[in-house]
Amino acid sequence: MPPFRFFRKLKVPEALAIFLPIFLLTIVTIVVIWLFSDRVAVLLSDLAQIERNVALHIDHLSMWISRSFGFTPKDQLKFISEQSNKFFSGLQGLIKSALGSLTDAIIFFGLLPVYIYLVMFYRNIFLKFIVLWFAAGEQPKVAASIRQIEKMVKHYLVGLAIQIAYITVLLGGLLAVFGIENALLIGLLFAFLNLIPYLGALIGNILAVIITLASSENLTDILIVLGAITVVQFLDNNILMPRIVGGQVKINALVSIVGIIAGGAIAGISGMFLAMPILSILKVIFDSSDKYRQWGVILGADRPKESPLKLISEQSDKQTEAGL
Repeated sequence: MPPFRFFRKLKVPEALAIFLPIFLLTIVTIVVIWLFSDRVAVLLSDLAQIERNVALHIDHLSMWISRSFGFTPKDQLKFISEQSNKFFSGLQGLIKSALGSLTDAIIFFGLLPVYIYLVMFYRNIFLKFIVLWFAAGEQPKVAASIRQIEKMVKHYLVGLAIQIAYITVLLGGLLAVFGIENALLIGLLFAFLNLIPYLGALIGNILAVIITLASSENLTDILIVLGAITVVQFLDNNILMPRIVGGQVKINALVSIVGIIAGGAIAGISGMFLAMPILSILKVIFDSSDKYRQWGVILGADRPKESPLKLISEQSDKQTEAGL
C-alpha cells in the first residue's frame, strides 16, 4: 500500500499503480532466489557426501555406545533396524502429506500476485462491506479499528523484513568467522523459517545440521552451528525483536502454537506463515468490541499478577463487611 499511494500521488493510473509494487516485489524475490540458487545446487550435488558424513558420525557414536554401555555393534544394528522400519512406515504418509502441502504452497504463491492485485483493486468494496454491518454510531469506532489493523500489519511486516536481514547477517557472519561452509545459506534459510514461531526454529536447526554435514566430517562444526543458532536466537528473542516490534500486538505462546498447527492443517505451509498476522488482527478486533473482549484476553500475552478468582473473593468479602 505505501508504494501504491506513492505512485497515486504521482498521478499514475490506479491499475498501473497497483501493478508496479507487485512487479517490484516479484523482481526482488527472483533476485534473492537467483543469488542463492547456485548454493542450493551445490548442496543438492553433495547428497552422497552427506550420506558418507552421516555414516562416519554414526560409526563414532556406535563405538562410544559400545565402550560406555556395553552394547555391541550387532545389538545396535538390530535395534536401529527395528526402529527404522517403524520410522519409515510412518514416514511414507508424512512425505505424501508434505508433498501435498508443497504443491499447495506453489499454487498459492503462484496465484499470490493475482490475489494481491484484486484485493487492492476492490479494497473499497471490502471496506464498505465491513462498515455496513454496523450502525452509524459505531462506524467511527470501526474505522479506527481498521486503521489500527493496517498500522499493526505494516509494522509487523516491516519488523519481519528487518528480522530476516539481521538474522541472516548475524548467523551467516558468525558461522563464516568459524569457517563453516554455506554460512550465508544457513543464515538465510534459518531467518525465513524463523518467521514460523517455535516450529520454524526447530526445522531450521535440522536443516542447518544437514547442510553442515554436506561439507564437514567434523562433529565440532555441527556443535558450532547449533551454538551459533542458540546465541542468535537469544539475541533475537530477548533484545532485538522486542525493541523492533515494541508495543505491537502480542499473542501468547500457547495460542501461537495452536494457531500455527491449525493454519498448517487448513492451508499447508502458507497457513503456518499467515497464522500469526491473522491472530493479531483478530486480537485487535476482539479488543475493540465490548461483546467479544474476552476473546482478546485469551489471545493476548498479558498475564494477571494475581488470580482473578482471588480478587473476586476479596471484593465479595469487602462487600459483605460493608453490608454488615
